[in-house]
Amino acid sequence: MAALLRADAASLSIAVSDEAGAALEHAAVALVPVAGKGSPQPVRAEIVQRDKRFIPRVSAVPVGAAIEFPNLDTVRHHVYSFSPAKSFELKLYIGKPAAPVVFDKPGVVVMGCNIHDHMVAYVLVADTPWVGVSDGAGALRLGPLPDGDYTLEYWHPRWVGVSVEPQRQTLRVEGEARHVLTIGERP
Repeated sequence: MAALLRADAASLSIAVSDEAGAALEHAAVALVPVAGKGSPQPVRAEIVQRDKRFIPRVSAVPVGAAIEFPNLDTVRHHVYSFSPAKSFELKLYIGKPAAPVVFDKPGVVVMGCNIHDHMVAYVLVADTPWVGVSDGAGALRLGPLPDGDYTLEYWHPRWVGVSVEPQRQTLRVEGEARHVLTIGERP
């Protein structure tokens, strides 16, 4: 744990783009140490329902994350997932369910609303504390983290219907590392 607190610890800046070089938002990314696990600590997160949408549309969390699903709309929603990484159901409700949903297995979780078919959200659950989602400029930064070899796991909603499995590549991170990640239409 001391390596995580050092001022000179490593970090990884990632620029995500599509095959034409345009910045790509909503890429869910996890950096998993090749030797052992990154010791994820349980975190709390939130996926809000507003204007009949899930916000954020794409999330990345470590294994053990507890996600709240507050419904801020004036209509009821019925949130569900049949994904192998997390199957759950929050039956028709307005407001905030009593307990968060704990995401306890790695993988990509696809969620929907049983009432509003257009409502869809995605969560990449990874066995590491170093997770993130690319912003509108296609950028994200992970760190601080120890120098070393990592597996970069990533997934993007443009692969819906093709694959819900994260793609992987190995890379070495030392100091202030930079990486360009190109995500095509197919994994």
